[in-house]
Amino acid sequence: MHTLSPPYSNALSYLHRGSEPTFRVVPTRITVKCGYGFEPASFSQGVGSTRTDWQSACAILSSKVDSQNEDSNPTAAGENIAAVNGHKSAGTDLNLVHVSGEKTLPPKPLTISDLSPAPMHGSQLRVAYQGVPGAYSEAAAGKAYPNGEAIPCDQFEVAFQAVELWIADRAVLPVENSLGGSIHRNYDLLLRHRLHIVGEVQLPVHHCLLALPGVRSEYLTRVISHPQALAQCEHTLTKLGLNVAREAVDDTAGAAEFVATNNLRDTAAIASARAAELYGLQILADGIQDDPNNVTRFVMLAREPIIPRTDRPFKTSIVFAHDKGTSVLFKVLSAFAFRNISLTKIESRPHRNRPIRIVDDDKNEGTAKHFEYMFYVDFEASMAEVRAQNALAEVQEFTSFLRVLGSYPMDMTPWSPSASPSSRESRI
Repeated sequence: MHTLSPPYSNALSYLHRGSEPTFRVVPTRITVKCGYGFEPASFSQGVGSTRTDWQSACAILSSKVDSQNEDSNPTAAGENIAAVNGHKSAGTDLNLVHVSGEKTLPPKPLTISDLSPAPMHGSQLRVAYQGVPGAYSEAAAGKAYPNGEAIPCDQFEVAFQAVELWIADRAVLPVENSLGGSIHRNYDLLLRHRLHIVGEVQLPVHHCLLALPGVRSEYLTRVISHPQALAQCEHTLTKLGLNVAREAVDDTAGAAEFVATNNLRDTAAIASARAAELYGLQILADGIQDDPNNVTRFVMLAREPIIPRTDRPFKTSIVFAHDKGTSVLFKVLSAFAFRNISLTKIESRPHRNRPIRIVDDDKNEGTAKHFEYMFYVDFEASMAEVRAQNALAEVQEFTSFLRVLGSYPMDMTPWSPSASPSSRESRI
């Protein structure tokens, strides 16, 4: 369960009593009851949010508590699904229960402003990203939240934890590149941490060859950058006549910073034009990526999910596991196909806690060993749509674990590729 208390105030704190989440408004405690049962209670990985997490957050953000004395019966989990998806007011399904021994609530009903949620729509948001200033992740964070304050983190996991610990309000992290494929580390972290995907942003990658001012190409003996950046510029470096060693470092902007900090006149870095500006480097060659159609997809993460809508294109990301072979996977995918829901991605990752499954072979002559997998799926539909709800209800029947990572607006901004090889500006 995620903390709903504000980062700078002691007005609200978060407690756990038994299995139900409890909010404390000093000096009174209230309990918000609601159901969201996608994730089986028997799943013991310690990862993923339940429907209760999702429903309670949606209800608080979308409604006002009518009065502190309102008594309503707990709503069934199936009815709450309809409530959060627009069929009736989610606020009327809240059941606020007083904790014995505490004072009564103040006369004035709680409102959204009393809860002091994190600022919305990019206003003064603290946005965590992996890398140093000048990284492509920083540019993605700026595109996602133009008015936000970018917070660099040295590792992906640190960015996740920064949001969980209220050091940051959002995290913007890459999940796949059109040339390099998926960033598997972040898929694993999505499962390990209890953050929600609240949006996506796609960023064209525009690589530049950077060096200290006055350095000529014939002085260079090596080029450093992130491994994917080196791979994405390999052919262009050869065409430019650079017979130099390639050396991998943690990130592109970090490579530029390393060259500048250590005054390396024999080393160039592959990074963005902004990195050149920040670290006082000159651009020897602009747009050196081999393929101009080079784009990285980032996801925006938050402690609480957003309310699904149907007035614009939405995408939903889920992760599930099953233990009955490929026939079950076919049934799972059919649940989407029969409802005309387009899948934009399916990614399999070995099950970390149970990597090997042992089964009897067809001839009963022993056992066969198979990998256990987790499947990550993105599909084009909002959780506010009945077809998406029904698809996931059917998927649940065939899976041993199912978690909704987020239902969020698709990035519909116009996209244009980076500069083509013929239009590169080279100073070599």
